[in-house]
Amino acid sequence: MRQQAVFGIVGGAGFRAQYFMRIAKALPEQFRVSGMVVRDAAKREAMVQKWGVAVYASLDQLLAEERPDFIVLSVPPAASLAYMEALASQGMPVLTETPPAPDLEGLLQVHERLTAQGARIQVAEQYPLYPAQVARRAFVETGMLGVIDQVTVSVSHLYHAVALMRSMLAIEFEDAEIRGKRFVSEWVAGPDRSGPPTEDKLVPATRDLAWLDFGGKLGIYDFTANQHRSWTRSNHLSVRGQRGEIWDDRIRWQTPSCTEMQLELRRINKGEYENAEGYFLKGIMAGERWLYENPYAPARLYDDELAIATCLTRMAEYAAGGPAFYGLPDASQDTYLGLLLAEAVRTGETVRSERQPWAEWRGK
Repeated sequence: MRQQAVFGIVGGAGFRAQYFMRIAKALPEQFRVSGMVVRDAAKREAMVQKWGVAVYASLDQLLAEERPDFIVLSVPPAASLAYMEALASQGMPVLTETPPAPDLEGLLQVHERLTAQGARIQVAEQYPLYPAQVARRAFVETGMLGVIDQVTVSVSHLYHAVALMRSMLAIEFEDAEIRGKRFVSEWVAGPDRSGPPTEDKLVPATRDLAWLDFGGKLGIYDFTANQHRSWTRSNHLSVRGQRGEIWDDRIRWQTPSCTEMQLELRRINKGEYENAEGYFLKGIMAGERWLYENPYAPARLYDDELAIATCLTRMAEYAAGGPAFYGLPDASQDTYLGLLLAEAVRTGETVRSERQPWAEWRGK
């Protein structure tokens, strides 16, 4: 059993920060939140009542009282640099939320003032760690699809989508030529962060399409705002290689003996029908092969929480001297390409990325 990881949270009253609290509560043997930083006095009291943990008014107060294994930073991108610098100056490892900065100027500052100075910072990019994406990537790594040269991502926006593209295409810091287009129509209003819809009405639906040509490898971006919460639009991801493809949950390929092969990705859940083991995801299979086995079973966590829990596990290993898993260079590259993607969509012009200084620092 892994040793319990102890971490603090800065920005603990925010929407995203609550994920980390729920995960720690669901997995008490693996994670413990030692304290939170919440600037607003009323929200501080609410967090004490809700979670029963120490809540401080400032980072200085938290660090004066505690020495956690690492800090989770869940603040707006524009505010994150100052916090990261303050924590780096004390040698405290940091797991920061995406993106690490809101624009290219900010990304360059993050590189110069943190990465190039050896700051121990990782980024909580969870989308490549979703069970379904881990399973797809595991099948890609069998080699049965051949070299992967095309990926279509219609799952989440901008840097999240780019992170998935680069993961599936095995892209590092290659330059991309990007074209984009926007299409606006109407669709029925659905759920948002505040909850389910309360009124049946049509609202504008902004669909952004972009093509990222990495020179022999193509990433296709297709995202409609709020699509990932919609009841009426589906998410989609396809991976195409020389010998076959993954199309959502279907896998098709042709063997060297010219035999057609087909499999499906199957989610194996416990707690269904007469099964009394509890309700949780056990894993994902393709044929007789387990492509993903849930390391947090039997905790009742949904896919986004499972992915964030994986970030926390890897961060605990990193803070203890283990390897980097998604550092500032990768996060900066995904954010940078996301910025260019947005520019191509907005302007309709072709844009091309340029190699940035963080490209020489992968793994830091």
